Amino acid sequence: MERTYPPLASRPMARTTYQQPVMPRPPRVGLDAAAIDVMTDFRRVRAITVPATVSMDYASERMRANRVHLLLVTDERNTIIGLITSTDIEGERPLVRMREFGVRREELSVADIMTPGERIEVIEMADVARARVGHVVATLKAVGRKHAMIVDRDDAGRSIVRGLFAASQIGLQLGEPFDPAEIARSFADVGTALAHA
Repeated sequence: MERTYPPLASRPMARTTYQQPVMPRPPRVGLDAAAIDVMTDFRRVRAITVPATVSMDYASERMRANRVHLLLVTDERNTIIGLITSTDIEGERPLVRMREFGVRREELSVADIMTPGERIEVIEMADVARARVGHVVATLKAVGRKHAMIVDRDDAGRSIVRGLFAASQIGLQLGEPFDPAEIARSFADVGTALAHA
């Protein structure tokens, strides 16, 4: 005899949100732990992107919704053309652009305040693989930035953004928050520091 399956009960949906994946709590680390232990690896975590044409406020909302402080700015082919951080949005850059362009804040686009691709400096994954968390902390402090991008090679040998370091994530894993000084310096020192790791 064939089993019968009654339909499941249904009801109108009330105003609600949706389930987000529960991210495991990152392991605690010390300064001598492998640097890769504090890296946000885009092989495991989806990179959050935004087009350059959307408003700055949209980008800010996208950061809040995804609980991140940095978005990769991409074109229609998923090529990275820049990046935008919460510091870019909350800092003085929007005020400068508003005066420069003669527009209101809500009229600013991501393209107006992002860091363009040609100004993004990166760290090689080969250097990260040999480094310790202490090297990463020293690097972020030396360059006065809250994030550092890491590049690797894909199967065809092309450069690809593999992940990033975030001061907030590292502070969480160390159990001791730190905020790198906001001093603009070159990432040239980063490569040197990590190469000697």
